[in-house]
Amino acid sequence: MPAARAAASDGTESPLLVERRGDRVVATLNRAEKRNAIDQATIDALHVLCAELEAVPRTLILTGADGVFASGADIAELRERRADDARAGINANAFVRLALLPMPVIAALDGYALGGGAELAYAADIRIATPELKIGNPETGLGIIAAAGASWRLKEIVGDARAIELLLTGRTIGAAEALEIGLVSGLHPAAELLAAAHAIADRIARNDRAATIATKRVFRAPRPEHPAVDLAEQAVLFESPEKLRRMTEFLERKQK
Repeated sequence: MPAARAAASDGTESPLLVERRGDRVVATLNRAEKRNAIDQATIDALHVLCAELEAVPRTLILTGADGVFASGADIAELRERRADDARAGINANAFVRLALLPMPVIAALDGYALGGGAELAYAADIRIATPELKIGNPETGLGIIAAAGASWRLKEIVGDARAIELLLTGRTIGAAEALEIGLVSGLHPAAELLAAAHAIADRIARNDRAATIATKRVFRAPRPEHPAVDLAEQAVLFESPEKLRRMTEFLERKQK
């Protein structure tokens, strides 16, 4: 199904192009003239998409148009925001909602993923990239902090020592270093990036949907909730007809 090129309220093209398939959705950040900088309209579109995927869970592939994921938050908007805007968590709340979607989120990163763009990528479950990736959080150089998730998600991904060095220096890293420290799990040529993301989505789709949702829910649960949360989810799955079917098929294949 072709990407939906819906018009924004002002008549311009939507900042988020959405392609829907049976078991997945591909969302493309679409402000190429601003290097896909994340503005209020983009945040609004992400909330609409999240509402859809909360109601009908599907894997989400998130990428950017024209060789850039997202160059950051829209600085022109950000400059005008004040304390009340900070407390409202405009970007942070959207990224939290994205991270909590029932099915996996795959970020396919090309070119720049900086500031808010990097934080959007950190909210994904799986990140892959092209060799052209440049990712980092330069917020302190602009007189602010990375408050839309980097301060807690980045250390969960790469560890405390790496995360604090990157956040305090504002250093931008390339694809090879991002792969080395586990910030991305694979590198692919730009022409193959989306296909690689779909291959991951295909592999996920072959697994049991309920078990996939349970795995993500358990993985995201706070440490004090383990192992109780694992056992509760497993108890539900142990009664599932799909578990019985899949295990029966496995045993029958072994006997052949």
